[in-house]
Amino acid sequence: MPSPAPDIVFAGIGAACGLGFGKASLIDGLLAGRDVFSTLQRPGRQAPDGVAPFLGIEMADPPSLLPARVERTAGLAARVAISVVDEAWREAGLDNVDPERIGLVVGGSNVFSREIALLARDYAARPNFVPPRAGHALLDSEIGGLLASHFAIRGFTLGIGAASASGAVAILQAAAAIRSGRVDACIALGALQDLSAMDLLGMRALGALGAPRFADRPGQACRPFDRDHDGFVFGESCAALVLCRADLAGPGYGTLIGAAHVADGQRGPEPDGTGQRRAIAQALAQAGLRPQEVDYVNAHATSTPKGDDVEADTLVACGLDHAWVNATKSIIGHGLAAAGAIEVAALLLQMRDGQLHPTRNLDNPIVPPLRHVIGGAQSCHLRHALKTSFGFGGIDTALVIRGAS
Repeated sequence: MPSPAPDIVFAGIGAACGLGFGKASLIDGLLAGRDVFSTLQRPGRQAPDGVAPFLGIEMADPPSLLPARVERTAGLAARVAISVVDEAWREAGLDNVDPERIGLVVGGSNVFSREIALLARDYAARPNFVPPRAGHALLDSEIGGLLASHFAIRGFTLGIGAASASGAVAILQAAAAIRSGRVDACIALGALQDLSAMDLLGMRALGALGAPRFADRPGQACRPFDRDHDGFVFGESCAALVLCRADLAGPGYGTLIGAAHVADGQRGPEPDGTGQRRAIAQALAQAGLRPQEVDYVNAHATSTPKGDDVEADTLVACGLDHAWVNATKSIIGHGLAAAGAIEVAALLLQMRDGQLHPTRNLDNPIVPPLRHVIGGAQSCHLRHALKTSFGFGGIDTALVIRGAS
């Protein structure tokens, strides 16, 4: 008779966003509902002359953890990844695990587009001087390679591209690798999506990016589930989650008891309620839970009118309108590839503390009504939580997590 699949626990968390580096900065800023939105300023990301400014959140430079000669060749997304994995690695005690039994799944693709744009600009007139790092350090394999060279990761590395669901899909793949017996511990990373001005112009042309009407008050631009929402607002972020077999890690932050990843057949950004409902139903069925047993939903909630409207309909249709709901993007912005991972980190930290952060700028909730956390942090006991995460290209995911206590 086959052995039952091992329980998968979250044993370590590393996080970085505009609220600061480290999970303490993340949860403290979320519970306080801090406003860190501004005009984007990184070179290669600023709006061209004659174009309305881009609003969002940028983080501070990461701490220097690499040798100087290596750090000079590493892009921003890679250096931030080193920082968040270092935090998660230490907390999970991965130095005590056989390196050949540790895996890594990097959620995110095309994450170096701003740095590629800067190289194209800076070397257009001197192509014979393009640096060697342009040949390898801006590929999707770079973050996995750099992390494996810095940490004792010798099981496997894998890159996953699933648009805004990349971080969540990385968690699903990490859990699958542990359940299959391939590794005993696996790091799921939601990589920093280093957008260029061209990316932002494209998102604006698509109608997905928030309009610039809040240029003089950027803190009010991101409005998930609010009637005055008009598009997502970008926020730099990155998170690492260490998943382990429960017999190796103890209770950790909580246990992944259900997960689903479905395709809804859409090519572009169109949200699909049928696919979202399928993902949630499959995740709950795997968890062995009824909808009424879910205490809290950390929603995908991008602040786009159609996206929020469809998700609200989905949650009600799935019988989840009784559960507390909040939108982490209202405080840290939309991290795109990193969103699913850092929002799971936020979910786990809130479950640990028994407090839910508010959704900022939720003045006039859309219908159907949900049990939103509004105004300030809400104290409550959370036994089971659901995380939704959706991506362009018809990617719908749902994760069900049982708290550690």
